[in-house]
Amino acid sequence: MSEDDVGRGAIVIVGGIVAAVLGFLIFVVLPGSLADLLGLLVTVGVVILGTRAAGDLADSVFPDYNAAEVAVEGPITRDGGTPGPIPGGAVGTTADDVVEQIERADEDDAAEALLVKLDTPGGEVVPSDDIRRAAADFDGPTVAYATDVCASGGYWIASGCDELWARRASIVGSIGVIGSRVNVSELADELGVSYERFAAGEYKDAGMPLKELSADEREYLQGIIDGFYEDFVERVAEGRGMDPEAIRDTEARIYLGDDAHELGLVDELGDRDDIEEHVADLIDTEVSVREFEPERGLADRLRGGATAVAYAFGAGVAGTVADDERGFRLRF
Repeated sequence: MSEDDVGRGAIVIVGGIVAAVLGFLIFVVLPGSLADLLGLLVTVGVVILGTRAAGDLADSVFPDYNAAEVAVEGPITRDGGTPGPIPGGAVGTTADDVVEQIERADEDDAAEALLVKLDTPGGEVVPSDDIRRAAADFDGPTVAYATDVCASGGYWIASGCDELWARRASIVGSIGVIGSRVNVSELADELGVSYERFAAGEYKDAGMPLKELSADEREYLQGIIDGFYEDFVERVAEGRGMDPEAIRDTEARIYLGDDAHELGLVDELGDRDDIEEHVADLIDTEVSVREFEPERGLADRLRGGATAVAYAFGAGVAGTVADDERGFRLRF
């Protein structure tokens, strides 16, 4: 047993004892016999929280890891909510949380490498780019790896990492953008609902579902999508070291890991053990990985325990990017 292990264990034990004593004094001794049972239960909770806090302190003083891992799972949004129009839908990745985790890992002297676990159909443009930028700024090797799905915004994030690994059955790709709008103008006519325009600026209400698109509006909205697509292609080409034309040739298709590897969309195929062996070669030492998670308070943790973890695949392999007041939607 190393000195670090002994020190870490000592901190955890002392922290647990201190928390137990404080909990007993505060919740059992002081209130008297009427609160004995409640005090005992609360004391147990305090011991658990105190031990966890002591464990976090021990990890910071005597780190037992040299690589950090962050996970991007589910639809990518700014606040972790459902990016689509389905009420009560899935909770996805909160981009700000992931960025905060990567930045903490980057500031952690113990973390020499970064693993980015990807299992996402994509999501909003700017939050996806925030994560990609944070990964690209990490001071050390960055290896992204796809588990089930690495599509659209997920692939955008991977393009900011040094390498992308996948399983043979992983779904990879969907390098494209889709725009959509709901057209209910005919239904409105049947119901006797009319649309009156009060707007300043010719294209302010372009895409409004209560009216038909004009040819100019259609060209304008398609131009927005084309602009997003060209930016997507250029970012991926730069990050992956690929010919932009080869990326356009995929026509936003999705591929299984084997095919994605043959096309150069994936660097290597392998499982988690293979990736850790590779990272060990990169940092020239045996790898021990710590998963960095969002820093949440007790109330957030309790709420999180009741949150559904399933999400709808929806809209092909892409998540919603933007939804403005006009009803026009873009998906990444």
